[in-house]
Amino acid sequence: MNAMPPPAPRLSRTYSFNDPTPDWARMKSMSGLEYFQTIFALEPSRRPNIAILLDFHPVEFAEGRAVFEGYPSEAHYNPIGTVHGGYAATLLDSALGCAVHTTLPAGMGYTTLELKVNFVKAMTAATGKVRVEGNVLSTGKRVATAEARLSDPEGRLLAHGTTTCLIFPIP
Repeated sequence: MNAMPPPAPRLSRTYSFNDPTPDWARMKSMSGLEYFQTIFALEPSRRPNIAILLDFHPVEFAEGRAVFEGYPSEAHYNPIGTVHGGYAATLLDSALGCAVHTTLPAGMGYTTLELKVNFVKAMTAATGKVRVEGNVLSTGKRVATAEARLSDPEGRLLAHGTTTCLIFPIP
């Protein structure tokens, strides 16, 4: 009978999280673009907890556009030694949804109805800083669509995706 090898030594990481409660009053009083520009200009340390956990940050918000950069690491690896596809999917979903949010008037929010991701090239910790750019294709009264591209430092495509988002009044 073959014995299992001893477990590899564990590495550790420590995280500090922000209060996850959304600022509903601020969200209701500002357009999506104003909200993002204000939050990240005045409170850059108030990144969403998912961005802290996965080590990505906002770079740009404009009407119909959201850009993030991140640093894939060994902490994001799957069992076959590459960055898990969920890392790329999360960055794409974030850029897509935030791009949609920048087109919304005060008092409106969104949620992802559909996310389509195409993986093109594997990532590892050696990939370096990645960039995801999301752009809105269409925003209606109830539904919006957007597309995004995730690229390596040389601009090579790593993954791309599309979304359909439901638009609704913020409670």
